[in-house]
Amino acid sequence: MEGERDPRTYAIIGAAMEVHQQLGHGFSEPVYQEAMAVELGLVAIPFQKEVELPVVYKGQKLKTFYKADFLCFESVIVELKALSDLSSVHEAQVLNYLKATGLSVGLLVNFGAPRLEFRRLIFSSLLRPSASSADNSSSD
Repeated sequence: MEGERDPRTYAIIGAAMEVHQQLGHGFSEPVYQEAMAVELGLVAIPFQKEVELPVVYKGQKLKTFYKADFLCFESVIVELKALSDLSSVHEAQVLNYLKATGLSVGLLVNFGAPRLEFRRLIFSSLLRPSASSADNSSSD
């Protein structure tokens, strides 16, 4: 998929850009999460909010679970942040969500900086997990 845009993540990023353009930075994560739910609905992106993701250890489902901010198109995990800086810890969080669900595409979106930040993350059980940062972008 290198060189091509994934229409699902492209649409989600567009919705996030609109939220960031309207609200700017400085709000808490729950504000952006609620605004993002409104925007996803307005642009007709199918989503589930605060999805519980099971964790399986040696074939046994654990009582503990992850909770992703959004699952869009039943296949893209979207994790929102409202931080001054993203780190590899935040990328690892999304990669763990992908590993736990067996899904392969995630978006890490940060509304906390003056310009919207996002990272597309791809997980493949056949390949080593990698963060695709070539698509990092900003909006004014």
